[in-house]
Amino acid sequence: MMLATERLQTDLSLVGATTGPHPMRLWRKQQEVELATSASLFKTPHGKPLVIAGLVICRQRPGTAKGHCFISLEDEFGIANLFIPRKTFHRFKLIITSESFLLAQGRLQITEGRQPTVYVTSLKPLNMPGEFSTASHDFH
Repeated sequence: MMLATERLQTDLSLVGATTGPHPMRLWRKQQEVELATSASLFKTPHGKPLVIAGLVICRQRPGTAKGHCFISLEDEFGIANLFIPRKTFHRFKLIITSESFLLAQGRLQITEGRQPTVYVTSLKPLNMPGEFSTASHDFH
């Protein structure tokens, strides 16, 4: 019988997705750090500093965005939207464009329609086993 991590590794390498536990659920169980989740953003007040982590499912940097970048991060609860200002994008460009899992620090913005967005001030790679990496839907 396969362990949860082995099943996840196999699913991600063969299919690029899994019906088993989300990689973030397995990662979060091993951490002692308090992180926001995509679900908790809806209960977090505007302007509150936070740290959030997840699997990058989409990176966008449209020509009309004046150099700003948008990332969709997935965790075991859903999707979190990140806004990366132009200066922050340039400072962390290699991490943003090459990492499958990110840990983002910033503050919450509540936009029109009560949609939470994380205004990112700093990013770093999330220490996940390489076998958990998947392909995201990115700008090219």
